[in-house]
Amino acid sequence: MRFPRVIRLDDSDSQIYENPAVPGEWAVPGSFVFMNVDPGALAGKPKQAFLHGFLGTESFGWATLVTVAEISDDEYQSVIERLASHFMQNTGAPDRSAALKAAREEASFAASLCEHAVLTLLTLERKVEDESIVENFRVVRLPDASDHAAMKLWTVDDN
Repeated sequence: MRFPRVIRLDDSDSQIYENPAVPGEWAVPGSFVFMNVDPGALAGKPKQAFLHGFLGTESFGWATLVTVAEISDDEYQSVIERLASHFMQNTGAPDRSAALKAAREEASFAASLCEHAVLTLLTLERKVEDESIVENFRVVRLPDASDHAAMKLWTVDDN
C-alpha cells in the first residue's frame, strides 16, 4: 500500500509553520483540524497551515510537501491508532469506536491520493467555497525522482 510521507526539500516548513512536521513521518491532509475554525480569521503561520499544510501523524505538525511511499500494514495501523487517539484528545470524539471510524476514513482518503509512482510529490491547496473547505491536490513529477533526499531547493541563512 502507498501512503503520503512528509518530505522537506528546503528549510521553509520550519519558517512558515508554528509546528512543522518531521521529515519521514506519515501524513494525512488533516483538513479536519479546521472544521470548527473560521479560516477567514486565520493569519500568519496558522493561515499557512490552512492554505497548504499536510498533517504529520506523529508530531501533528504541518508540511508543505509529501511524497508517495510504501507503507507496511503495521505502520498503516499505527497511523490509524495515532489519529484515533488524536480525535479522542483534541476533537471531542464521543468514544473510541467513533474515533477509529474517523481515523480509518482519514487514512483511507490519504492512501487514495497515492495512486502514483513511489517518490511522486504531492502538494495541497485549501480554500473555502460556499462555506465548505475545498482541497485541491497537485502531483509533481520530477525528471529524476530517484533521490529527493539529495535535492535541496535552498536553505535559510539565519545570519
